[in-house]
Amino acid sequence: MSELQIYRPRFLSMRPYENGRTVLVAGGAGFIGSNLSARLLADGDRVICIDNLETGRQENIAELHDNPNFAFFLHDVIEPFGIGGPIDRIYNLACPGSPIKYQRDPVHTFKTSVIGGLNLLELAQKKNARILQSSTSEVYGDPDISPQHENYWGLVNTVGPRACYDEGKRGAETLFHEMHEREGIDTRIARIFNTYGPNMDPEDGRVISNFIVQALTGDDLTIYGDGSQTRSFCYITDMLDGLTALMETEDNFGSIDDPVNLGNPGEFTVFELAEIVLEMTGADCGISYQDLPVDDPRQRRPDITRAGRLLGWAPKIALRDGLAPTIAYFRDELGKQRRLKGQVA
Repeated sequence: MSELQIYRPRFLSMRPYENGRTVLVAGGAGFIGSNLSARLLADGDRVICIDNLETGRQENIAELHDNPNFAFFLHDVIEPFGIGGPIDRIYNLACPGSPIKYQRDPVHTFKTSVIGGLNLLELAQKKNARILQSSTSEVYGDPDISPQHENYWGLVNTVGPRACYDEGKRGAETLFHEMHEREGIDTRIARIFNTYGPNMDPEDGRVISNFIVQALTGDDLTIYGDGSQTRSFCYITDMLDGLTALMETEDNFGSIDDPVNLGNPGEFTVFELAEIVLEMTGADCGISYQDLPVDDPRQRRPDITRAGRLLGWAPKIALRDGLAPTIAYFRDELGKQRRLKGQVA
């Protein structure tokens, strides 16, 4: 058995830290994780970012490295590890979220959710830390009810091309529930619906990033199926508000071990989204249609009644208001890529 890797943040040797908490963000170089890390640092916390950079990007956290309260460690959560010093909170965001990326290595994706989740739960137990699991609306599969509420068990395919992610997240929810019930670990489970905003990977294959990148590069927007399938889109700042509220809300209302939907209940067809992106980017391109992927859900819309009752949370950012900075971000990212290619050439 290999020796357990212990990571010791450089800020352990610095001045005593009395005004904030130490927070571990697994998957902290990813889209949501990097935005969360920046938010926590701005709030006065120390942040330990763990990421294997399989889908996370150093570009997302480049501006955080100079912060003395930030530490990054390259590590895959499938492998056990330790952290020197105290940890107060753990956010588990460690898993690829886009179908084209989590389907590249389905076994690793499943292990990340289940084995990685167990490793983080055991770390939380050792550190007496509260831990939040980022689950997903994909646990509902291709639902036959709308909106989807937390008591709905889902309509899922356990052996389909999306199962490595969907079932991995469902298995992780089971682990978090049982470790709370049996071991007394303070756990929270967030079922995250489609989220968008700056720090998304231009090549992650999700519908908003696909449409914006295609529009900005003059390519036809690709719609899978006829475009009548619906999605609900939550801007990143709203999602961060929901995640931090769930993490910090005390258990005064009954068990917060129950999953909580976080998302924007505004519902749009994929075709409507395509038209909005074309209008907002001013792109002079069309729409192409391809076959709908296997098990692609027909509808996604969260029932956020529980989040409102427990957390006092609801999203504030309308789709067009969130798309404007998102388009600006992708325009800048594509410009950087073009300049880099020019330098390499």
